[in-house]
Amino acid sequence: MSNKHCRTFGRILAAACAIALSFGMAACGSSSDNSKSADSSNDTQMAGVTATGTLGKKPKITFHTPMKVVNNSYAVLQKGNGPAIQKDNHVCVQGIALNAKDGSEMMSTWEKNTPDCSMVMNEDGAGKTYYNVLKDQKINSTIAFGVNDNNKASTSYIMALTLVSQSKPMTRAEGEKVTDIPADLPKVTLDEKGAPSIDFNGYKPGNDLVVQPLIKGKGKKVAETDTIDAHYTGWVMGADGKPSKFDSSWDRGKATNFSLQQVVKGWTKGLAGQTVGSQVLLVIPPDLGYGNEAKDKIPANSTLYFVVDILYDYGQMQTQQ
Repeated sequence: MSNKHCRTFGRILAAACAIALSFGMAACGSSSDNSKSADSSNDTQMAGVTATGTLGKKPKITFHTPMKVVNNSYAVLQKGNGPAIQKDNHVCVQGIALNAKDGSEMMSTWEKNTPDCSMVMNEDGAGKTYYNVLKDQKINSTIAFGVNDNNKASTSYIMALTLVSQSKPMTRAEGEKVTDIPADLPKVTLDEKGAPSIDFNGYKPGNDLVVQPLIKGKGKKVAETDTIDAHYTGWVMGADGKPSKFDSSWDRGKATNFSLQQVVKGWTKGLAGQTVGSQVLLVIPPDLGYGNEAKDKIPANSTLYFVVDILYDYGQMQTQQ
């Protein structure tokens, strides 16, 4: 499967990629030269695929086999009975991959109830092809997409996605303000949009990681293996003893998406166990930051100060809205 497909539907298509590789599908998801692709014509509809079953439950997908699949073709198999999908919302999908040659099920998220919540309903978050198909759907709709694999085995498959829930993206931390913050910690103030500034308040950092919730969100607890959306600002102590900002998603005007396995250890340890909607002050000692390595605006052996708003956890199953 192409990297583009795997990025589009995260865990579901990554699982399909793994299965495909086990079958020797070397060019999984690539279009053959003579295949009409929905990337260039997004009205390529797939005929002969049907779904039966209760809306919002695992559907039974049927089609005549072997089936010739046009890459990125689609068919709306079940029209949903839930709210209309809203632009820029996070959407969770359950998925089934079926071999087009014999109809066998290659993978499914339904049995373990592990929906993929990595899709954001816009062209950047879903990909233009998928967004154009999904944007007019409702919750509990099931849509089939064709993946035509250009490999020696000519193995193609049908990916049937059911839209099970959606949620509006947070733009800042939402929750209960924490009142029992130790008086000697750095002081954080927010502007009208929620962007933080910091006053070190005479704080003398030690060798331990400091994790202080400032706002307590009501969402899911974040695991150290999760991928999240967050707004953040980071500072080090400048030569004048005052905060020196080295990075801020607020300045870029857009929250950042990242895995807690791909950040400094202080972030992984500090944010694991916090809840979505929370704002957290992190004071990270050098050994859990960048150590003796200098990074652009960060001198070697720096203590790092961060204020992080946890806006979304891609491992969570969202409730319908």
